[in-house]
Amino acid sequence: MMRRPTPFVNNDGVAIKSDDLGHENELVARNVKRFRLERAMSLGELSRRSGLSKQTLSKIEQGSGNPTVETLAQLGAALGMPARRLLNEWGTPVYVQRRGEGEWDEDQHWRQRLLDETYGSGYVRTLVLRMERDHSTPKTVEPHAPGTLHHLYLITGKVRTGPLDEPVDLSAGDFVRFPGDVPHQVVCLSEAATAHMVTTLPQVRRIPPTVTRGGPPEQ
Repeated sequence: MMRRPTPFVNNDGVAIKSDDLGHENELVARNVKRFRLERAMSLGELSRRSGLSKQTLSKIEQGSGNPTVETLAQLGAALGMPARRLLNEWGTPVYVQRRGEGEWDEDQHWRQRLLDETYGSGYVRTLVLRMERDHSTPKTVEPHAPGTLHHLYLITGKVRTGPLDEPVDLSAGDFVRFPGDVPHQVVCLSEAATAHMVTTLPQVRRIPPTVTRGGPPEQ
């Protein structure tokens, strides 16, 4: 299937997909609440620091708000991070794109298939995996740092990979993105397999929860 590249709206280093704002609002909602609770910050305190009303913040955390770039900048400043990091995937569910599901973009020089997109900046590691079938007990890969994502495109063979409680079987041409900050596995199911893997780790300063006189932060 052929389609044109998805348009983007760029402002102050923040990229927002203009045709899927519902997804972006849900992403912002998850991140604002997560970072607020990590800082043991109530809605009232976030309101005071950001200059946004509690009603506005509540709508944003419920995913029903539609925050502007300026609003994201205010939230980022109040939470102590660049606004673009509110658009980064954290705690991402497993996402699979099968060989026949991909859409191909027509470019001046080539055709390209978009596998996935993540937002933000940080550490990126890309490599090619060559695997052989191992008949011993599959080894568990211990969790990496919080926020780590694995993006795996299978070139040849068959592989089982993903979180231990949500494994996915892949064939050549399939793609999967899954969280690397939980126990996971990569198991070769064929005699041999080759895969391209990209690992991303957002460089976000993490602040552990602290005890406050007012008790636990608002949920």
